[in-house]
Amino acid sequence: MNIIIVGCGKVGTSLAERLSAESHDLVMVDLSAAKVEDASSRFDALGIVGNGASFTVQQEAGVENADLFIAVTGEDELNLLCCLMAKKGRHCQTIARVRNPMYSKEIQFIRERLGISMIINPELTAAREISKLLKFPSAIKIDTFAKGRVELLRFRLKTEMGLGGRSVMDIMGRLKTDVLICAVERGSDVVIPNGSFVVQDNDILSIVGSLESTAEFFEKIGVRSKQVRNSLIVGGGTIAHYLTLDLLKIGFRVRIIEQRKERCEYLSEMLPGAEIINGDGSNQSLLLEEGLANADSMIALTGLDEENIFLSLFAKKHSDAKLVAKVNRIAFTDVVDGFDIGSIIYPKYLTADYILQYVRARQNSIGSNVETLYKILDNRAEALEFSIREASAVTDVPLMELNLKDSLLICCINRKGKILTPRGQNKIKVGDTVIVVTTNQKLRDIRDILKE
Repeated sequence: MNIIIVGCGKVGTSLAERLSAESHDLVMVDLSAAKVEDASSRFDALGIVGNGASFTVQQEAGVENADLFIAVTGEDELNLLCCLMAKKGRHCQTIARVRNPMYSKEIQFIRERLGISMIINPELTAAREISKLLKFPSAIKIDTFAKGRVELLRFRLKTEMGLGGRSVMDIMGRLKTDVLICAVERGSDVVIPNGSFVVQDNDILSIVGSLESTAEFFEKIGVRSKQVRNSLIVGGGTIAHYLTLDLLKIGFRVRIIEQRKERCEYLSEMLPGAEIINGDGSNQSLLLEEGLANADSMIALTGLDEENIFLSLFAKKHSDAKLVAKVNRIAFTDVVDGFDIGSIIYPKYLTADYILQYVRARQNSIGSNVETLYKILDNRAEALEFSIREASAVTDVPLMELNLKDSLLICCINRKGKILTPRGQNKIKVGDTVIVVTTNQKLRDIRDILKE
């Protein structure tokens, strides 16, 4: 596809990284010549310096022949104007980043009236991800499929769970729960396991199943999720705003520590149910005074990755809270994972996954759309949900007879809301949605799961 990206900031470059890996033709547009030069050289893209809302600049970028136009500058109104200009007299799809909470209730209206294909909000997406984790604190990461009916949960295997040294087949036979162990991380290795694979303590496991099945799985291995009812949030930015709105609705007690006085005044006005504390969140005495030791959860959302990580390490030492840290830069993910500080949220990658899912769905709109897509296991694997719209080589054939690619697992079949854990005799049928986990990248159609 021919794709134009306006804005070469964190989200724009993470998008370019993902889309260039999928062999799309990219044009990067930004007012900063240095940013354009860096992005175009890194991702083998055409670079244009200029205002992305300018008709002349859009013509230079080739908007007449573009399949997709994405505006992700730091200004919501500019992104909307860029997309509005791109739609006039042209046929490309448009995506705009809109972050301001002021617009959150008007997104549907804006999208329909301006003819924008998709509006993305990295901060709102990150807030919802954190909210999911607080509802199931045993998990390091949670991804959802089948309109929320199916979960993919990532957790670390601890000695007290009693599963180390057992094969996957043994574990499933012993626990008798309708979940699948779909991936195992051991150090730098990632494995899509078969039944004979033996897991070890300290492995990181990913399991897939319905909400009821995953809850039953954790109950049977002795992990009873402690109810999280209060949160201490350090950093009062846009993610904290969205997250607090969500948590207050479900009865949480929320305290936000924010250093900027004017921001505290704004949050006090917009979030009357929350406690807003004006202070330095990196001050250890202040954290302890504000009840860190008794907090159910601590979420580090400052603008500095290093500060968020150190805050989580401090909280780990002084409390039993569920820990979540926001990280924007991903150059040292293996180091961060080694700290075992709970859950790490990467807002720009959550957004990139969302757009990549849209792009793959646009590429194949007949046989089987990609309904949901997550890059998982530090981007070394993908979890995809396909919607089966027509008969093909994979439908109405027992799964045991399908010649599947290596390192690929069919994890779940959603049949009109009924969640099936796949067995050898099960068949994929038209109308199903099917969840697949694989280390094979770039699957666009359900038929891609078969060996050629």
